[in-house]
Amino acid sequence: MKEKGIVDNLMHFFVHNSNLVAVVVLCAVHVVLLATTAIAGVTPLVLFNILSVVVYLFCIFLCKAGFIMPIYISTVLEVTAYACVSTYFIGLRCGTYCFLFAIVPIIIYFGCFLFKGIKRVIIAVLLVLNFATFAVLYIMFNESQPVFDVSAGIRMFLIMFSSFVMVFSTIFYNTMYIYASEVEMVSLEEKNQKLSTDALEDALTGLLNRRGFLPEIEKLMEDPSAHFCVSFCDIDNFKRINDSYGHDGGDEVLRHISAMIRKEMQGCEICRWGGEEIIILMKDYDMNVAKEKMEYLRKSIENSPTIFYNKRIAATITIGLEEKRESHREPDDIIKTADERMYYGKQHGKNIVIFEDAAA
Repeated sequence: MKEKGIVDNLMHFFVHNSNLVAVVVLCAVHVVLLATTAIAGVTPLVLFNILSVVVYLFCIFLCKAGFIMPIYISTVLEVTAYACVSTYFIGLRCGTYCFLFAIVPIIIYFGCFLFKGIKRVIIAVLLVLNFATFAVLYIMFNESQPVFDVSAGIRMFLIMFSSFVMVFSTIFYNTMYIYASEVEMVSLEEKNQKLSTDALEDALTGLLNRRGFLPEIEKLMEDPSAHFCVSFCDIDNFKRINDSYGHDGGDEVLRHISAMIRKEMQGCEICRWGGEEIIILMKDYDMNVAKEKMEYLRKSIENSPTIFYNKRIAATITIGLEEKRESHREPDDIIKTADERMYYGKQHGKNIVIFEDAAA
């Protein structure tokens, strides 16, 4: 069971950092090729490999900044150019044309994330151009003498190395695709099991929904001796997060923040009230303790960005806080007060805890 957890964590890392993994591997490939061509004395390819390493080092910084399209274009162009240039200088028999086939899974895997709908024809065009490049290289250099006649040992190494890279790329990206598909399928099955009329949990976050939450607060409202606080939390600028990172990114932010709240507020009833709104029912809390806890929670969320496909999505929450009073007759009374205080915080800077009325 422990080993399965390690494998799952490793695959989760690869899937969510696939761009960075691809760039690092390609950079390492060209380091090996740089050393090999230097030993073989093929100066033009030494210079080309130095340039390629520099390109991929720069792409690593682009990964951290979240610029995926330039990385995709750079990878396709660089590998295609290297296959052509290396075939010209050391010949078809060295097998460096195999790098063209090594990027086929990359073209498909990342293309499916970058292009949607009719734009996916771009993937098909790239694949056709990739094969056409191989066909042209084979026709032009099948019988020609290369500029540099490398030794049999170097030639054998290059054939084995380029073939290994091709096979590794195919296996690696197919494994990631299969894993991601299985995770999504399991997730869908679990969600379907929860989509019953009496479901009490929110399918996305695992928090209570209104149907599961309201009976909990109603029971406390009926108990005159019960004392509790309610906080109404709202993720700041959530529409902008959805617009910038897509709804998948917004969902990941919701899951991340919900998990943080669940971890920090153990023993409390936590509800996804709707959209990006979350309510926390804190049993046996007085206002002072609740204020400290909410302020700690607010800071924790502010300092813990969501990691989504190698991007860091910063998010904050605004919190309205209210404790049970004699004037509260219904759950809506205390929830509405907490909601109004949260709204006031939204209008006065966001990322804040409001625990008293403006008039106070």
